[in-house]
Amino acid sequence: MLTLQLNEFSLEDFLANYWQQKPVLIRQGFPGWQDLISPDELAGLACEPQIESRLICQRAGQWQAQNGPFEQYAHLGERDWTLVVQAVDHWSPEVAALVQAFAFIPQWRFDDVMISYAVPGGGVGPHIDLYDVFICQGSGRRRWRVGERGPHRQFVAHACLLHTDPFEPVIDAELTAGDILYIPPGFPHDGVTLEHSMSFSVGFRSKSARDMVSGLADYLIDHELGTGLIHDPGRPRQPHPGQINASDFGLIRQQMQAVLSDAALMADFTGTMLSVTKCELDLQALEWPLNSAELLSRLQQAALVRTGGLRCLYLQENIAQGICYIDGEKYVFSAGCVPALMNLCDQNRIDAVLLGEALQDMDFVEALLGWVNQGYWYFDE
Repeated sequence: MLTLQLNEFSLEDFLANYWQQKPVLIRQGFPGWQDLISPDELAGLACEPQIESRLICQRAGQWQAQNGPFEQYAHLGERDWTLVVQAVDHWSPEVAALVQAFAFIPQWRFDDVMISYAVPGGGVGPHIDLYDVFICQGSGRRRWRVGERGPHRQFVAHACLLHTDPFEPVIDAELTAGDILYIPPGFPHDGVTLEHSMSFSVGFRSKSARDMVSGLADYLIDHELGTGLIHDPGRPRQPHPGQINASDFGLIRQQMQAVLSDAALMADFTGTMLSVTKCELDLQALEWPLNSAELLSRLQQAALVRTGGLRCLYLQENIAQGICYIDGEKYVFSAGCVPALMNLCDQNRIDAVLLGEALQDMDFVEALLGWVNQGYWYFDE
């Protein structure tokens, strides 16, 4: 497993002084780096229709972009193009393991691992992201320039590309294998490949208030909640029929706030929404499903590994009640299963010891059996 090396400051210093505040270059954050996937394997993933990918290039000074899937690359030549593939952690166990090096950021903030392969001159142009990203340089060399956060003008360079105006860099550096560039939201940056190279971007993103409110509305509709109407007996005569007076406006706000103040409702909504997988999972359902006895027997010899991209969360608010959320679904078990549920959500690899007493609970065993047969977890054999 890859281990993040911070040579110039501690992890606590990074979180206190850099996270969401300013960019920083971490030299040899992964010493001895070896690419987790080859360019040919990446190109193969971009041939699949269920995997999001893009080709970005410059031709005669004009930016061009095309969404995958792609059938061939030979026509692109040897300069000025980049292949970008999203959520590669869903399709490669080796890439999924990279995420564990950044487990000091909670899983609910994790977005995906985007990988790019570029030839000399390749890049996606100067742009601003609205998420945190750790750009891990793989094989080859790439020059990165990062500007200061500010009122940078953005414009559409292509229907698929939002660029920003030129900027003065606060970081201007050449990255080689094992170097990491951390960039918080809002800082303009531009990477240009100096030689055939791979770049592994580990992204973290939170939801906007708009997304959360929209998701809450869908949740209320799907679960037939929040259906109560305003009740106002004994109201005074209204002299202005066209007016929403202060008292009525207060009732409307109270109606809305009652939903947000319902801790159990908001916990379930938060857990289900944030555990929904962003992209399609590479689920490998068992051709010959196990039964519970076979599952328990195999757990004595091998550990279970979570499939890449699967989101498993619990809330401090209700974990004591045996509640967890997996891929947008709520599950409830006995209180004795709580340590196992926490391990199941915290760890990507779990064995019989970490599952502990929960393996005596048949409801938990049956749920685990279903997850394994569906391919959510697989045996590390």
